[in-house]
Amino acid sequence: MSNVLNTGINEDKRLEIAKGLSGLLAESYTLYLKTHKYHWNVTGPMFQTLHLMFEEQYTAMALAVDELAERIRVLGVKAPGSYTEFAEISRVKEDSSENTPAEEMIKNLLADHEQIVRTAKEILPMLEGANDEGTNSLLGARIEYHEKTAWMLRSLVS
Repeated sequence: MSNVLNTGINEDKRLEIAKGLSGLLAESYTLYLKTHKYHWNVTGPMFQTLHLMFEEQYTAMALAVDELAERIRVLGVKAPGSYTEFAEISRVKEDSSENTPAEEMIKNLLADHEQIVRTAKEILPMLEGANDEGTNSLLGARIEYHEKTAWMLRSLVS
């Protein structure tokens, strides 16, 4: 049995798509960690609402990062999986502050969700002629989730 990918995905585009997905994975994982941190550390009058909302978000992203990594593997490429690798390729950055106010948490997460939407949309043109419906479907779901989450976060800030 051959180790060559034989699923009909355009070989010329496979590595480029996997690289794009690796960036999306790095950003998604970084946002997962940041959201989890905010869940643990949020304070103030919106504590209960934000604590629960952040938990819903990081739970959804935990599943998403697994789907992204597995899609990269389906494309025959090793998925990045270390903090160092993620930091190198992610445009979403950690929040190293110990005392981020709740409203700033919301604004930070909003900007990050919007960044992930832009990153996912940058991958879409790579799929033109690639015959990669699996990645197309995955990206559609990720874009929809992050756009909706951004809308919800945006509605909380003045």
